[in-house]
Amino acid sequence: MNLRYTRRALEDISEIANFIRTENPQAAERVRAAILDSLKLLTRFPRIGRVTTVSGVRKLVTRKYRYLVYYKLDNDAEEIVLLTVQHPARKRDIENM
Repeated sequence: MNLRYTRRALEDISEIANFIRTENPQAAERVRAAILDSLKLLTRFPRIGRVTTVSGVRKLVTRKYRYLVYYKLDNDAEEIVLLTVQHPARKRDIENM
């Protein structure tokens, strides 16, 4: 399956890296790379994430840094639609997606 990034998901990944970069540029790249590696795994195993309380939305906890990736499967288009990527300490707002 292919990945389709929503604008929000792209902004989330960029904001995560930018936030960490202010303190530690090398760590920012490691975190970003770890998130992207988890997304590659998701393309091979699209149902690896847990079902959430929101209809059709699944949640993947990324390896190593434990970010939360919320996504939907579009089986007709054979795509994984990435909705948002969040730090676990952040308030989660997936009901409005």
